[in-house]
Amino acid sequence: MNQPPLLPSSITVLERGWLSSNNVLLHGTTPDEGAVLVDTGYASHFEQTLVLVAAALRSTEAVRFVANTHLHSDHCGGNRAISERYRCPILIPPGDFTAIESWDESALSYRLTGQQCERFSPTGKLQPGHVLQQAGREWQIHSAPGHDPHSVILFEPESATLISADALWERGFGIVFPELDGANAFAEVSATLDIIENLRPRVVIPGHGAPFQDVPGALSSARERLNYFQREPTRHALHAAKALTVFHMLEVRQSSATELIAWLQATPILISTWQRFFSAESLGEWTAQLLQDLVRTGALRQDSSTISVRGS
Repeated sequence: MNQPPLLPSSITVLERGWLSSNNVLLHGTTPDEGAVLVDTGYASHFEQTLVLVAAALRSTEAVRFVANTHLHSDHCGGNRAISERYRCPILIPPGDFTAIESWDESALSYRLTGQQCERFSPTGKLQPGHVLQQAGREWQIHSAPGHDPHSVILFEPESATLISADALWERGFGIVFPELDGANAFAEVSATLDIIENLRPRVVIPGHGAPFQDVPGALSSARERLNYFQREPTRHALHAAKALTVFHMLEVRQSSATELIAWLQATPILISTWQRFFSAESLGEWTAQLLQDLVRTGALRQDSSTISVRGS
């Protein structure tokens, strides 16, 4: 748990890492009111999520409902487990509501990215322009496209606390997935950063990493990174491919080189990224070089028989 000085005592942040997003508990004023849980981590971490949430709840408090900032697998993979444990509803951004309701995997990101998510049933929408009421506070819901076209961020003006998800980290922001499909989403990232700046938060709870207070510094770093990617979109595509590969290795923990190359060459979003940005070389050459680069820079570790994430 991480509790910066400016974070209200009614908020508990469960800082997770990179496979699972941070989980944020917005406690009620009384145990009977219940807590709102913002994001639930990755599917393979659901048991850990259940333990952490149960330990962070106060007295007889339960989870009142789950609120997802967006529907990438590392943010909603624990939805089903939490909903079943606490018999609570799930609220999601409206853009993916129909696809999630019917579990349309061609419209969702899980099959494209080769990631897991347990099927869950949403019961309500986090509508941008509306507010989420909790413990006498009004959390404003703002649209935050870029990393995900349907993502939202949550801002509480009294404490000036922002739950930024992957729209802003202390040193950057999440992969701009629509850009990998040829959409012009860098402009949306810029607009979202402008929204955050205009909100003037005092403390930011990101989707990954510790809460932080140097918001101007984070925005400056994010804009510098965005400008670089706008000038060099192939660099963003390569960054995305590497990040997705490391995420996969965080999930499986270890793999042979042959198995990892096979996964790279079978994952739809990586195939389309190669086709759009790197097809001057063969798919085999590109994936082999990608793996070599990750080992050379220390992101992955390779011995005679296995590949694993450095430090695991």
